[in-house]
Amino acid sequence: MAPQDDRSDVAEETMVSQAQRKPISTIVIVIAMQTEALPLVNKFQLTEDVDSVFPKGVPWVRYHGFYKDLNINIIWPGKDTTLGVDSVGTISASLVTYASIQALQPDLLINAGTAGGFKAKGACIGDVFLASEVAFHDRRIPIPVFDQYGVGLRRTFQTPNLLKELNLKVGRLSTGDSLDMSQPDEAAIMENDATVKDMEGAAIAYVADLLSVPAVFVKAVTDIVDGDKPTAEEFLQNLVAVTAALGQSVTQVVDFISGKCLSDL
Repeated sequence: MAPQDDRSDVAEETMVSQAQRKPISTIVIVIAMQTEALPLVNKFQLTEDVDSVFPKGVPWVRYHGFYKDLNINIIWPGKDTTLGVDSVGTISASLVTYASIQALQPDLLINAGTAGGFKAKGACIGDVFLASEVAFHDRRIPIPVFDQYGVGLRRTFQTPNLLKELNLKVGRLSTGDSLDMSQPDEAAIMENDATVKDMEGAAIAYVADLLSVPAVFVKAVTDIVDGDKPTAEEFLQNLVAVTAALGQSVTQVVDFISGKCLSDL
């Protein structure tokens, strides 16, 4: 008779295999900014949640509805209750992702949003990337093993068939809580071998991994970090146009997912 631990491992592998073959039904799409979210809300004809699934008092917003055979939930962290701006960054992203997974039990999580890109890695304004791996660049803990924990490198859910069908670009994503890039951040981003950088991805990946939910990351380039223009200026200049490209790509991803199992992706 197999040892208890071996039987547990086999049972877990069987459950994972069964989940991979089950048709995808519920999707959660986490998007940091309302400007990025609304085109997709309109495309999928979603409605805002009246009776929120989230704790009372939080600004988090859920748009939901059915598109083809999918139960789609777009989650936006809402406006900061004091300053009235989009609740961007890792803290809001991780909290709302945790609450969304607990409340909605999705089969798949998508983090969609804009990002800075590096021309040295071949990124151009308007490019849309599917992240192959995600990591942090501003959690510097120079102690053995803690340094690796700080970077938090995680491989995303692999979707070879989706990539082949949609012909999306692929690159590593690096996450930090600042729009600009300090010299230590730049060194860490280079160490991460990142093509794009954002303010949410690695935090969302951490929560998804913690709760065993497969996650993919779709990022559209609004600004060239190693270019000549100031980041904030270029970001605002390109936000609307790039958001349209992001919406188109996310729609294509959702269309591809419809009717498929995780193992088909």
